[in-house]
Amino acid sequence: MRVLGIDPGSETLGWGIVEGTGRKYSGLGFGVVKSNVKLTFAARLLSVYDGVSDIIDRFAPDTLSIEEAFYASNPSVAIKLGQVRGVILLLGQQRGLRIAEYAPRLVKQTVVGYGNAEKRQVAEMVRILLKLDMAPRPHDAADALALAICHLHHSGLAERLVKSRK
Repeated sequence: MRVLGIDPGSETLGWGIVEGTGRKYSGLGFGVVKSNVKLTFAARLLSVYDGVSDIIDRFAPDTLSIEEAFYASNPSVAIKLGQVRGVILLLGQQRGLRIAEYAPRLVKQTVVGYGNAEKRQVAEMVRILLKLDMAPRPHDAADALALAICHLHHSGLAERLVKSRK
């Protein structure tokens, strides 16, 4: 399974590609899609769409793992984040990807073992799990890789449960 993890953001969107099954996987690439803050928000959404579309074309993932919407203290930030998520979900659906959504606390719990882990702890565990020389930077890319790893762990569990019932 090849998973595209997405940490949504309208200015900086993190992405990471991890391939494998269950707890055996390797990182294939990661980075960010940056949008010019001087553009209109609609133009930034198009930039996000085009950037993630290029990543899908380049890596051909079969699954999209994205962070669930969460409550933000600033309603306009929450709305913009929701619009970015909508663009990514639409793109994933258009491309026929399986889509999985995970709460930030579950991702941290899965990757670090602690649901309130700090960003640097997530990045360090991603480095260890993917056997990288350095922790992925910026944190948006590390978070995206963590989302992909989280999906591999949870999808592997679901498959084992199905097999055990047979």
